[in-house]
Amino acid sequence: MPTKKEHNTSVNLHLGAQLNPATSNSTAMSDKPDISEVTSFDKTKLKKTETEEKNTLPTKETIDQEKAG
Repeated sequence: MPTKKEHNTSVNLHLGAQLNPATSNSTAMSDKPDISEVTSFDKTKLKKTETEEKNTLPTKETIDQEKAG
């Protein structure tokens, strides 16, 4: 039966092997994002929209009036 220290070391080594990307068996991944879909995107398929501001912030005068009243 391994001692507590030996057991902890083996668990750490086992978990470390799973978490270390250098030793992982998965396919190699790049740090660079895949932008192939972005470069081939057709902007003409987008709908035209009109934006309107719904929640305007109160002016300083309005705030002062509410504080005074």
